[in-house]
Amino acid sequence: MLLLTPRTPARSELRVRDSRFLASALPIANEDEARRERAAIGRSFPDATHHCWALRLHTPQGERERQDDAGEPAGTAGMPILQAIRAAGITNTLVVVARWFGGTKLGKGGLARAYRDAARAALAQAGVVRTVPILRLMVCGGVALDGEARHLIARCGGRIDGAFYAEIGVVRLTVSLPEAAADRLREELAHLSRGTWKVDIDS
Repeated sequence: MLLLTPRTPARSELRVRDSRFLASALPIANEDEARRERAAIGRSFPDATHHCWALRLHTPQGERERQDDAGEPAGTAGMPILQAIRAAGITNTLVVVARWFGGTKLGKGGLARAYRDAARAALAQAGVVRTVPILRLMVCGGVALDGEARHLIARCGGRIDGAFYAEIGVVRLTVSLPEAAADRLREELAHLSRGTWKVDIDS
């Protein structure tokens, strides 16, 4: 399975009846990264009247979506931005739209169109790339099978990011693995270790 994600961070500006909308579209890997990026955009444009946003993240359980009107009338900012992300068919995406109020009210319909159009333009600028969804896993078991477990992880296309020997006779491996290979790794590792090695999603 491949995901469509933004190719590169991008910005686009839209002006509607003296209000300025500056949309930033970015690829993100998780919500922590999204919070950092929103904070950075807020620091970059501290004089903006609003910083409205939406995100879409791929998870093993499905797409996770969040949005925030950030003080605009309910449903006029965050949801239109999210609709633009959905319409682009992409995930692992954050769009933040900074607005500077120009003195003329746009009405709910006008606001929603402006936020959606600004988000669409930034997403178009960002482009699209196909990526393989990656899981972060914690693989744990007895050190006697450490080497064989590492070879199996490699055969499944995984990468070992860290190893911890916190308990006597037990190794904990943090692993990055293509999501599609997770079931194979669980099954083959269970067979290899007779169920003594465990694979869990790393929180």
